Amino acid sequence: MTDKPLRIDIVSDVMCPWCIIGYRQLARALEETGTLHEIHWHPFELNPEMPPEGQNLREHIIEKYGSTPEQSERSRAQMTELGAGLGFDFAFADDMRMHNTFAAHQLLHWAGEQGRRHELKIALFAAHFTHRCNLSDPEVLADIAAETGLDRAEAVVVLTDGRFAETVREHEGFWLRQGVRGVPTVVIDSEHLLTGAQGTESYIRIFQHLSKNKF
Repeated sequence: MTDKPLRIDIVSDVMCPWCIIGYRQLARALEETGTLHEIHWHPFELNPEMPPEGQNLREHIIEKYGSTPEQSERSRAQMTELGAGLGFDFAFADDMRMHNTFAAHQLLHWAGEQGRRHELKIALFAAHFTHRCNLSDPEVLADIAAETGLDRAEAVVVLTDGRFAETVREHEGFWLRQGVRGVPTVVIDSEHLLTGAQGTESYIRIFQHLSKNKF
């Protein structure tokens, strides 16, 4: 048996409901299997061309995927039910908006330099889906950073001067070159790539298989 933690890379966007569902499923499987692990979050923008004012979420889904209002409603109900079972509250509303997340990814990179990327990532998911915050607003992002124990004034400066913009673009480009076109994408142990929310039981089987074959 090894004490080396299992490396898990997760490519995601905080606008992606299946990303938080998939993460919660993954986290539950890790807990149930007692798998020693380390999580590494990576940036992906679902809508890099989204303007600062964003777009109504339902209108965006219909426009981008061709969904009918009825299909959209069923999807929201399904995600809300799944989220509730995993301890996450989706609070969808008719006026909910999709926003650009490039600034959020820059803030996440900065948080990562202080060992706080995971905490901020989870807080951003809740801010968007539970509290319906505008994650393209620097002031809102700075408030969330402060709530996770980061320095608010420094967060404002980071978002204003864009010091990590080029680095985030490079990281996004790396995953695009690896063929990642949708999220969540999970890479386990740097070799097993999974797309979409796999479900807790599927993750459990994966971790059990890896444990049996590696250790």
